Amino acid sequence: MNETANPKPSLQGKVALVTGASRGIGRAVAVALARHGAHVVLQGRNAGALEETDDAIRTAGGSPSTIIPLNLTQEDRVDALGPTLFQRFGHLDILIANAGILGSLTPLAHVTDQIWQNVIVVNLTANWRLIRTLDPLLRRSEAGRAVFVSSGASSGQYAYWGPYAVSKAGLEALARTYAAEIASTSIRVNIVNPGPIATGMRAKAFPGEDPESLPTPEDIAPLFVELCDPNLKRNGATFNGRDRLQSHHKSTA
Repeated sequence: MNETANPKPSLQGKVALVTGASRGIGRAVAVALARHGAHVVLQGRNAGALEETDDAIRTAGGSPSTIIPLNLTQEDRVDALGPTLFQRFGHLDILIANAGILGSLTPLAHVTDQIWQNVIVVNLTANWRLIRTLDPLLRRSEAGRAVFVSSGASSGQYAYWGPYAVSKAGLEALARTYAAEIASTSIRVNIVNPGPIATGMRAKAFPGEDPESLPTPEDIAPLFVELCDPNLKRNGATFNGRDRLQSHHKSTA
């Protein structure tokens, strides 16, 4: 059963903010959204890396993006993001809440205050701040869409993943709560658990793994595009990238 909408939606003229757009899934999704007609606002910590994403967007035939170098631990600047985008665009059609950090894989009893705080702030608190500052702009869209990126680690069943697992479990609760609150509006909020993808974060967590054996960020990007379709009905759902990629493989075999 296909739970998403038209796999090739037109996003012409839509304004999309992608956090963590400098590499990995964020970059691939930003390029895919631009290829479907969206004007993409790129957030990341490194301006140079964001410019490389913008180059990739232009190469793919997308319009030049808007670059916002921003560290999500800078709470006042995150809070100012909504007013900044309102002055520039007047609304926001799409939020891809992708940015996240792994922290360190260590027993809970050995986690330092700094590691705990950094992971929770970036992976969870910053996303609450993004909802708070961007909700008014999403409500001004004819079909606001928000996609939050989670992880299988949110189950809490893996040893040593403590801060990351807690942050992603909290993120899922945050996204579902937001989905319930906007259910009567034209906004739709969903969650993607990409599964194993060949990214820098994955390589850090599993240094002995062959990245060539994994799907690429470009492989999973179409799922994000589908969840931004103005005709999408699903709200508050979690979509597993592994299921999507296996289904796609079967359909093309």
